[in-house]
Amino acid sequence: MVVAQEWPGGSRLVAYVVPQADIELDTSTLRERLGQKLPDYMVPGVIVTLEALPLTPNGKVDRKALPESGLDIGSQYEPPQGEVEEALAMVWAEALGAERVGRHDNFFDHGGHSLLAVQMVARVQADMQVELQLSEVFRKPLLRDLAECIATLSSGHSLDQSLSDIDSFIDSMDTVQ
Repeated sequence: MVVAQEWPGGSRLVAYVVPQADIELDTSTLRERLGQKLPDYMVPGVIVTLEALPLTPNGKVDRKALPESGLDIGSQYEPPQGEVEEALAMVWAEALGAERVGRHDNFFDHGGHSLLAVQMVARVQADMQVELQLSEVFRKPLLRDLAECIATLSSGHSLDQSLSDIDSFIDSMDTVQ
């Protein structure tokens, strides 16, 4: 069952699933497979596993009895390490409306979706002065992995290199005129 819930970052889809007996459900794999079959906006931001769906006396799903999906889903919390992880965690916390974001947290497990990913990438580009591509968020949804990507992008194009590129461009403009 999938329901829409309101969060500080906007609406998000929450899926409540009941796995077959004796089967361990990997929610990340399930979300990835759903992403292959459905448009981004239809893939649930959070998947909550239940032993059974709550039912009304009439045998229908009791939506009011579904548990609240919190942002503390997934791995155990470990604080961000290093300047890039800490800065990225602040951006994520603001975008997702979360109190805290750990280094092993998955952007999409915490309610992130494609629109929030676009907003987050724009903020990272503005705040951290890197050309982060949206596709990287989908390839590296864990905070530590995306922070490593950002650090690589930052180190690969230093301020000195940027100034050198600007000087080269100005020199080439002078020769054109």
